[in-house]
Amino acid sequence: MKIAVTGSTGLIGTALVRSLRADGHEVLRLVRRPPEQGDEARWDPARRHLDAGALTGCDAVVHLAGAGVGDHRWTDAYKKEIRDSRVLGTSTIAEAVASLDNPPRVLLCGSAVGYYGDTGDTAVDENAPAGEGFLPSVCVEWEGAAAPAHEAGVRTVFARTGLVVSRDGGAWGRLFPIFQAGLGGRLGDGSQYWSFIALHDHVAALRHLIDTETLSGPVNLTAPEPVTNREVTQAMGRALHRPTLFAVPAPAIRLALGEFAGDVLGSQRVVPARLLESGFTYAFPTIDESIRAVA
Repeated sequence: MKIAVTGSTGLIGTALVRSLRADGHEVLRLVRRPPEQGDEARWDPARRHLDAGALTGCDAVVHLAGAGVGDHRWTDAYKKEIRDSRVLGTSTIAEAVASLDNPPRVLLCGSAVGYYGDTGDTAVDENAPAGEGFLPSVCVEWEGAAAPAHEAGVRTVFARTGLVVSRDGGAWGRLFPIFQAGLGGRLGDGSQYWSFIALHDHVAALRHLIDTETLSGPVNLTAPEPVTNREVTQAMGRALHRPTLFAVPAPAIRLALGEFAGDVLGSQRVVPARLLESGFTYAFPTIDESIRAVA
């Protein structure tokens, strides 16, 4: 297959491109700078520009690009960047796909379990409504921006991703050095649920979504059993053989992170009902297995 990928230099995109190429698939990487290699094509999501001809012959488009949610403090300007990078980027991709005489068979768009907001102790699947707050509103607009492709008859899938367990980047990549130094501990009271997924399983799930023609709409990419932050802390300590005596009180997190602290301390118990129903098999289904795989 020929597959176009945005966000190919990010944590997930890098791993996905490597996996696809290892199996002999042709990958076209959409980049925001002048192309430097034959496998690249330029696009400009901020200006909503993409030459649709670049996607000619693609069997699938995987759209993963977007500003990092936890990369900066949530000023009004950065919240706008988070929203625009997702909404404008997705609409640009979807409109280009929809304009083709022979469009790709599937558009797979990144999304996030942030769609559900704070679910407390309640387990939620893809049938749950959007939550309240900044991230849920972004996710609703993000997914809605793919409408042109869906309306053109292209199978459109939204990969609502949880916290990806990896040493190489993302939120978890920042945890490893802290715990390795023996300074790790629970955040707040540690009772909040974290919906996680091993990077290996996340990439495998994306490929499953590309190949499974019966899947469309939202699909949660999380491990089968979410765990609390306290359980994550204990698992990190076991895997790295380090103490986990330190705890970061909620007021300190709010002071350091501002509005984003609400999402760090919030609870999301998200289960992957549709992924499991479709027959997907996890290599690292538990928190201990996910951490040990990369520790």
